[in-house]
Amino acid sequence: MVNLIHPNAEFAMPKIKSHSGAAKRFKKTGSGRFKCKQSHLRHILTKKSTKRKRQLRAPNMIHDHDVAMVRRMLPYL
Repeated sequence: MVNLIHPNAEFAMPKIKSHSGAAKRFKKTGSGRFKCKQSHLRHILTKKSTKRKRQLRAPNMIHDHDVAMVRRMLPYL
């Protein structure tokens, strides 16, 4: 492929886009692991105990077998 405007210019590889849905859901910790919000805290909360709802507020760490998938979706995080 030849650049007709600048014939001596080199082509740089394009940037990889981050997965926008994953960028909203995952954050990287200081140690390099990924955390996300736990589920089951959106509706039907009356039957769940206060202790259970309080423990669900804590961040959830991504399992080791899912880290590669998250890193692929978020290349610059």
